[in-house]
Amino acid sequence: MTTKRFATNTITKACKDNHFPASLFPLSPLKTLETLKTLETLKTLETLKTLKPLPHKMTNSELYTRVFTHFRKEHPIVDTELHYSSTYQLLVAVVLSAQCTDKRVNLVTPALFRAYPDAQSMAAASEADVYQYIRSVSYPNAKARHLVELSQILHEKYHGEVPSDMDSLLQLPGVGRKTANVMQAVAFRMNAMPVDTHVYRVSHRLGLVPSTCNTPYKVEQYLLRHLPPSDNPHEAADAHHWLLLHGRYICKSLKPLCPKCPFDTFCPKKLEGSKL
Repeated sequence: MTTKRFATNTITKACKDNHFPASLFPLSPLKTLETLKTLETLKTLETLKTLKPLPHKMTNSELYTRVFTHFRKEHPIVDTELHYSSTYQLLVAVVLSAQCTDKRVNLVTPALFRAYPDAQSMAAASEADVYQYIRSVSYPNAKARHLVELSQILHEKYHGEVPSDMDSLLQLPGVGRKTANVMQAVAFRMNAMPVDTHVYRVSHRLGLVPSTCNTPYKVEQYLLRHLPPSDNPHEAADAHHWLLLHGRYICKSLKPLCPKCPFDTFCPKKLEGSKL
């Protein structure tokens, strides 16, 4: 009897005698025996009953559908955790949040916005004055300069309003692509995908993007191309918030809370290369 026939007969008999489902052995008979080494090494057939079917490897489409269907069901309404009362104030808060926590930004902006509620008032301020309000955030000197300069441009060129197009936003001091995308997604509810450190990390760890997506821009473009079809015109903006909040509270940088993660059973946990 050939080895393959022996393996087939042995597995078939074990399934029949013990009422094991055929799905218990999705591999070929030879690979199944190789995985188990040999059935003789099992102390009892009871051990075989504890074996679980090998997990089905999801396609990219299935992975996206499963992840974002969960997010959409559990968190239908999501928004930024930054505090603001106008589009201008949101821009200021987002600029301040670069390499800084939203929690810290929310501590300094109330007093800042009382002193400078709009672009006109901030445009007339000195960098030293603004610095006093934001000195506890990261890079306060550079950010104070950027806030005064961008306020002057908004006041002089846009009548105090924040433009919505990417090119105009990128011309403002202190505004990079991520900040511009946040403004489009949050303030203007456009179909934009901001990629910050949380979105970048979660996208890689969950396997939503390949390792070749090694820049925020590549992650942004890949996510936009592969998000499942939706009737929601703001799906990309919401997806940004879902991934960001999942990274902030569950899939943390140093100590991810995998037991609390709804995707733990199929997450590939690609930790290497997941950080910016």
